[in-house]
Amino acid sequence: MLTLKGEHIYLRALEPTDLDFLYQLENDTSIWEISGTLRPYSKKVLRLYLENAHRDIYEVKQLRLCICDKDDQCIGLIDVFDFDPKNRRAGIGIVIANPENRNKGVGAEALNLLCDYAFSVLDLHQLYANILEENTNSIHLFEKLGFERIGVKKEWIRTSSGFKNEIMFQKIRTNVP
Repeated sequence: MLTLKGEHIYLRALEPTDLDFLYQLENDTSIWEISGTLRPYSKKVLRLYLENAHRDIYEVKQLRLCICDKDDQCIGLIDVFDFDPKNRRAGIGIVIANPENRNKGVGAEALNLLCDYAFSVLDLHQLYANILEENTNSIHLFEKLGFERIGVKKEWIRTSSGFKNEIMFQKIRTNVP
């Protein structure tokens, strides 16, 4: 039986009570580079987003889940995006909000849970991730979980310091009917 609970964390749907967490995370300029964000989000816009977060992945082509610790605190987000049921693939992204929760196995546990869900419930054939070349911690995480480096998009992301390369990773489900 599939569960979205791990040993130290669990994944759950977004709730209206996540507004303050979402507001803080979406307006954290230190992660805008990896998220593609260009401007701050208001609480009003995020409230509307939360009101529609229940919509079906087949309709909106994405799914965002909270990563929660055993104390029921939301410590990060994990996303399925560009959901393509015809070709049975989707992108995946993860962010752990507080640096003190990083490099402790939380990301690996959340990513494992989401991969299991994507492959067994959504019946996907493959998942992919796009990671900045300098983000060695994320590269290590995805490689550790069986994602393969399949290419480099040269000078793909424009930043205040110039253009940066982005590496594309892919994980293909091996036992697909």
